Amino acid sequence: MKQGRTLVGLVEELERQLSTKVDMIVPTPLMHHVTGQDGHTSLLIEAPDGSKRFTATESCRRQLADRLKIPFAYFERMRSDQPELLDRNVNTWLHKEPEQRLVRTLDGRARAFLSDRYRRLDNYDLLEHVLPILRELPGARFESMELTETRMYVKVVTPRIEFEIQPGDLVQAGVVISNSEIGHGSLSVQPLVYRLVCRNGLIAPDRAMRKSHVGRLQEASTEEITVFRDDTLAAEDKAFYLKVRDVVQAAVSQATFEQTAAKMRSTLGIKLTGDPVKTVEVLATRYLLNEQERSGVLRSLIAEANLSGYGLVNAITGYAQEVDSYDRSTELEQLGGRLLEQSKAEWEALTAA
Repeated sequence: MKQGRTLVGLVEELERQLSTKVDMIVPTPLMHHVTGQDGHTSLLIEAPDGSKRFTATESCRRQLADRLKIPFAYFERMRSDQPELLDRNVNTWLHKEPEQRLVRTLDGRARAFLSDRYRRLDNYDLLEHVLPILRELPGARFESMELTETRMYVKVVTPRIEFEIQPGDLVQAGVVISNSEIGHGSLSVQPLVYRLVCRNGLIAPDRAMRKSHVGRLQEASTEEITVFRDDTLAAEDKAFYLKVRDVVQAAVSQATFEQTAAKMRSTLGIKLTGDPVKTVEVLATRYLLNEQERSGVLRSLIAEANLSGYGLVNAITGYAQEVDSYDRSTELEQLGGRLLEQSKAEWEALTAA
């Protein structure tokens, strides 16, 4: 499992962000898109106390382009080659069809351009509510945590619930909680299986909880900016977080864990009878792995020295520790879990390749 921040480091960064993040519902006529000579783009917002300029992150640019129906490749081409054309395009469509948008800012950057119905489930609030729950898990071990540009991850293992896949090969139960503040997916709680011999993590897709960031229409002026207060959604959040406790406990229950571990054990009997290189090529095509990832999984499979479905699953989760991106590492851990759910026909297409 790829390592990230310590728990203390994660909490300190979330506390720092509290003092610099600002959320606003802004009528689009009060926004202006500006591209600087250095190619950096900004949103200029006409606030009651004066104009404020926020540098747009890539995520914000993508959301802006998507909302205005400008292909992102063309958006980026204009940004580098024709900045005045880009600004004219964006501002024309922002002002032609007025609407209210939620702009999320952090450290002076516009990090998200979202619907005014977007339901805020913030990382600090989430961690504040789930930490006591996670600490109640027997022998809770905070194995890996990270805060990326798009998501927060908390991966916790409890050594009190174990399963032996084969002699000397133990796995332990865990849970992974992830959330995006800027529209990159829902809040989710998923079972985690931690393999002791190689420190691999596998995220099971079943019994997962997902909470989308969609809420009621915000009460905001159509002619001026509405700035959120921290207690705006407190009452609604309290009821929601009570549900999280039950889902976390279910994710690390003996029954849930043994069900997933048994599926892992069953893959020992799936033999890779074809060419391992071809098997990984089929896997890469089916699950959209790039060339570097395909090579990495193949190398990991050879190092695993286990030409079975179990070896292939561990090749993926083992390689997940090597990739630079924590987001992508977690996606590969989820891919390992998806392989456990493959049908017999899907496995045969891999093993006989």
